[in-house]
Amino acid sequence: MKRRVKQRGSSTDPRRRAGVQREGTKSRWQLKRLLFAAFVIISVPVAVKMLPELMQHFVYTHRVSVPFFVDLSRPADVSLNHTVNMYLTSEAGISLGVWHTVPESRGKEAQGKELGWYENALKDGSPVFIYLHGNTGTRAAPHRVGVAKVLSALGYHVLVPDYRGFGDSTGEPTESGLTTDMLYLYNWVKARCGDSPVVVWGHSLGTGVATNGAVRLLDQGVVLDGVILEGAFNTARQHIPVHPFIWYYWKFPGTGYLFPEPWAGNEVVFPSELNLKKMKSPILFLHSEDDHLVPIEIARQMYEAAAKAQTTDRVKLVTFDGSLGYLHNGLYRDSKLPDIIKTFVSSL
Repeated sequence: MKRRVKQRGSSTDPRRRAGVQREGTKSRWQLKRLLFAAFVIISVPVAVKMLPELMQHFVYTHRVSVPFFVDLSRPADVSLNHTVNMYLTSEAGISLGVWHTVPESRGKEAQGKELGWYENALKDGSPVFIYLHGNTGTRAAPHRVGVAKVLSALGYHVLVPDYRGFGDSTGEPTESGLTTDMLYLYNWVKARCGDSPVVVWGHSLGTGVATNGAVRLLDQGVVLDGVILEGAFNTARQHIPVHPFIWYYWKFPGTGYLFPEPWAGNEVVFPSELNLKKMKSPILFLHSEDDHLVPIEIARQMYEAAAKAQTTDRVKLVTFDGSLGYLHNGLYRDSKLPDIIKTFVSSL
């Protein structure tokens, strides 16, 4: 009787079969990863080319309505207790959600009052601030509420709009559209506040809107009483991998064509540096040295351009130590900010 001998490496060897199975599983997993990567690399750029509104969302991230589950018609829900919510029509088909917070000293008087009372309150002689926020989120974001509280405590009126497409405002954001929204709100305030000074405070994206609006008004012979630019960006010089408000711009081969910088086609420009060279309003720059989106060097460049166009008496730059950890959104927490703002307003 012959004895059957198994050959080494035979398919009947259990260890050999297990090895083959592992290799097959690994190969299939690698193939799936490659197919997924190819899908992302090919389909996403094609989608961006085919859907310009997707690019628009990446620029403004206006559909990210953080904080979540906030009823924007109820500012008291975010502890703005002497604030009214209203909707203004900046142009046909565009409704802007706007909060108007009165000076804290009138807080008790404001309880239970309707919109008409708030409109009449603008005539009380107190300075009026229009706060133009940055991209992403709504007027209920904590740092925006924080700025409103600081200004109200100082005795100022504060109007905080959500641009078209942001929050509960209708429409879709564009550079010209946001500028139109700012100009409409400014004219609405001026028609109701008498001789009270009106200061426009722009933060991040809002600094571009503010300087655009200031130049448009200047063309009409109107000089803004004062402008505050917090975390100001500069598309003319800010050549960094992650733009101040565009985090999707990866540096893969060919991405420059498939994901062109929006301002490259003159679609999203916000020429703030050019605007600053034309402006005649007193300007206060506020910037944290640890700003992670807009380097402090950008703020200094912007300040120098503005100061050269006017004088150092009319243009100021206040920086905040990086060790304080304010980054891009946290300046409202600084204990010295109220005095800085009061000094600026008293100089107008």
